Amino acid sequence: MAAQDLPQSPAPDHPSYQVPEGCGRASWRAMGTTLLLCAPLAHLNEAECLARDLFTTWEGVLSRFRDDSELSVLNHHAGRAMKVSDLLWRVLITALDAARATGGLYDPALGRQMIRIGYDRSFNEITDGVVPEANIFPLPGGGWQRVQLDDATHMVCLPAGIALDFGGIAKGMAVDAAIALLAERGISPVLLNAGGDLAVQGAPKEGWGVALPGGRVITLTGGALATSGIDRRAWQQGARQRHHIIDPRTGEPVANGVVAATAVARRCAQAEVAAKVALILGERDGLAFLQRHRLAGQLLLRDGRILATDGWPLDSEVTS
Repeated sequence: MAAQDLPQSPAPDHPSYQVPEGCGRASWRAMGTTLLLCAPLAHLNEAECLARDLFTTWEGVLSRFRDDSELSVLNHHAGRAMKVSDLLWRVLITALDAARATGGLYDPALGRQMIRIGYDRSFNEITDGVVPEANIFPLPGGGWQRVQLDDATHMVCLPAGIALDFGGIAKGMAVDAAIALLAERGISPVLLNAGGDLAVQGAPKEGWGVALPGGRVITLTGGALATSGIDRRAWQQGARQRHHIIDPRTGEPVANGVVAATAVARRCAQAEVAAKVALILGERDGLAFLQRHRLAGQLLLRDGRILATDGWPLDSEVTS
């Protein structure tokens, strides 16, 4: 697929891919973002139904913005032990493992910090991109280290004052789960994108062309890719510009000159965590983080420069 066939810098929530011959596309809203599915026309309806049902289930359990979700109930029970479902347990364990692996740079317990900066509702409900002024002080993260777990009973006790917000890792895990489900049903090739977090199963003969922030185009034949950026979900809180990527070391939205970070990995959840951590770490340390973990990726800087890992492909193949 040639670069000119794709938009030069699509917004992650509204990607545009060239649909391969014999395939169709479907899109819908779930988990606070736009889902886009490409699959063979003969199986498109089945694939869409399966993926829709999975995301509906995951959103019902994991949404921070639904009072009736299991995650909201757990957050409201902070300070008291609560038995959780297998799905919530699995996502929580994965998130805590990611927090440990990244030294807390990925922090799943920043729900309180999100509320403090005005992200206390779905982004679609932030009218005109403005939230009320608030007298707030930075609140660093790290509360994830004090979450108490009982493996035998799936009982979870959050520390008082801590709220979970899984963010992109839950979305990435849902993409991985949906891709695995479609593969089990023999539906291939498939591309599933959830607001910039995408994975593929199988590939058309030309591969899956993906345009990245900044205009670069790569071709995926397997695996997953995620982009974490500060320019999509942004709003004004009084005189302060806010966005949804918080540096847990400071409790404040990231402001280091990186606009978006992209990482490629075998699984979407892994790519999502890597992209977010690279963005938080910034220009020098973010790129070093990706290289240290042997992950391909790039950073788009505010001045328009693109920094890439060694061997980052341009119109070349990335395989799982």
